[in-house]
Amino acid sequence: MSASLLEKMKNVKLSVLVVDIGGSKVKIKCTNSKVEKKFISGPTMTPQMMVDGVKELAKGWHYDVVSIGCPMPVSKEGKPLKEPVNLAKGWVDFNYEAAFSCPVQMINDAAMQALGDYRGGRMLFLGLGTGLGSAMIEDGVILPMELAHLPYKKKTFEDYVGLHALKKYGKKKWQKEVLHIVEIFQAALQPEKTVLGGGNAQILTAIPLGCTVAANSNAFIGGFRLWEHFPGQLRAIPKSTKKRTPSFKRASKKSTNIRKPSLKAALASRSSHK
Repeated sequence: MSASLLEKMKNVKLSVLVVDIGGSKVKIKCTNSKVEKKFISGPTMTPQMMVDGVKELAKGWHYDVVSIGCPMPVSKEGKPLKEPVNLAKGWVDFNYEAAFSCPVQMINDAAMQALGDYRGGRMLFLGLGTGLGSAMIEDGVILPMELAHLPYKKKTFEDYVGLHALKKYGKKKWQKEVLHIVEIFQAALQPEKTVLGGGNAQILTAIPLGCTVAANSNAFIGGFRLWEHFPGQLRAIPKSTKKRTPSFKRASKKSTNIRKPSLKAALASRSSHK
């Protein structure tokens, strides 16, 4: 594990297994492992199939807790609110903690990568993958969004910049739509910085003004960093605090020393939220 990644994870005291669920594949990584593993997902994958696949790949790994980034709206308590568009049904009522036999924190997959990319201020994240993921973080507060299915032209935004559109219209027309849609979101949401992620962001040959392209592996950093916070809180700690004091430190004079709970405390806290 690189020194830079260790620095970003310095406040993570537990051994965390991160599960990044996408419409075409599931990727996993653990804090004590140098490798990333993956398997195919798709429209027939149920939550139990996901758990079985993760456990099979994670054999031999030790982890105390699990972070799951999933392509669906998730409540601030970490509960799926709606069935995913590109996977099978059954995700809303599934008991993830019972399935993994440990504490689990769930977050929208775009929000998880946004957390991994966050450096402070007002940041918009757009994930160009099977669909269109979106999230904002403003002064340390994660704001998951569902911009993909808002109406655009005759369909939705996702219909013009998702994987299906890339295959249907070709790269040149797809990229033109991406650039236009990014401009629309920037004008509406006024971010200080826009981060483009997801597998298809890597094939862009033109980058919109004010944007950067992030590595997909940053989603794992976001999953690790979920355990810098107490369950139920959507506060983000910027990657670097040298130039900017995070807003959570300004909110209260008593909040200047936030400590990571032990595994015992995490278990107790999760139980109290149920």
